[in-house]
Amino acid sequence: MVIKVLGIGCPTCQKLEMLVKEAATDLGVTAEIQKVTDIKKIAEHGIIRTPGLIINEKVVSQGKLPVLETLKKWIEDSVKEE
Repeated sequence: MVIKVLGIGCPTCQKLEMLVKEAATDLGVTAEIQKVTDIKKIAEHGIIRTPGLIINEKVVSQGKLPVLETLKKWIEDSVKEE
């Protein structure tokens, strides 16, 4: 599983990265968590507002900070799709 956190490094983006790591750990899911900070690469993914979150190349969130339980649900759903 590949999870991408897209953002330029603002506190909200950093918090999202931390929550993603926590969610994956809590679920026992092995994930490659990538931080994308280059604005051009963020735009290439279709993210207009940061932070953005992509799980297995599917945009699941942008412009907001999801709560931990929501992140866990998205990760679980992605595991089922693999």
